[in-house]
Amino acid sequence: MNSQPFSENYYFIEWIGQIIMLVTIHGKTLELTRGDVTHEATDAIVNAANSELSGGGGVDGAIHRAGGAKIIAETKRRYPNGCSTGTAVISGAGDLQAQFVIHAVGPVWNEGQKNEAALLGNAYHNCLKLAVEYDCRSISFPSISTGAYGYPFDQAAHIALGTVIEFLQTATQPELVRFVLFDDKAYRVFKETLTALTTT
Repeated sequence: MNSQPFSENYYFIEWIGQIIMLVTIHGKTLELTRGDVTHEATDAIVNAANSELSGGGGVDGAIHRAGGAKIIAETKRRYPNGCSTGTAVISGAGDLQAQFVIHAVGPVWNEGQKNEAALLGNAYHNCLKLAVEYDCRSISFPSISTGAYGYPFDQAAHIALGTVIEFLQTATQPELVRFVLFDDKAYRVFKETLTALTTT
């Protein structure tokens, strides 16, 4: 394993060919990696859900396929009215390695004309609040709203990382927040954004 410190709390790590970027914020770790969020064994993983909590494509579909029917059965029972944009709800994780799935509904991009930035920030913030409420010491996020919902990656990354950094500056947990980015483009944009936010 080779690591190169960029500052006191900022590292790139290469481990068996996998690139991980991590930052320490008030004793908690914010991490970026490439991968599949359904494979994560953190206490909670976040689902980029739709407002009906009905499953779908992308991350949402992948989580339901990997986690099995228990997840959607629970969300239908507990949240019959679904989940509004900018909010989040929690369920068990079915057959996944995580203990919980936090279902967050991000906004559909509409050229920034419908309060999308605030709604996206709220979605991330509400996930973190649920993680604290359910005593999750670790949580893994995908990039919310940047798939079918069309949110521009650079803007979404800035909101996602800025919201998490602000939360970790005052919260005692989660101790680990990991962003699991599906492809090279997403990882590159999040890496560049985190670099800018933590070195300026």
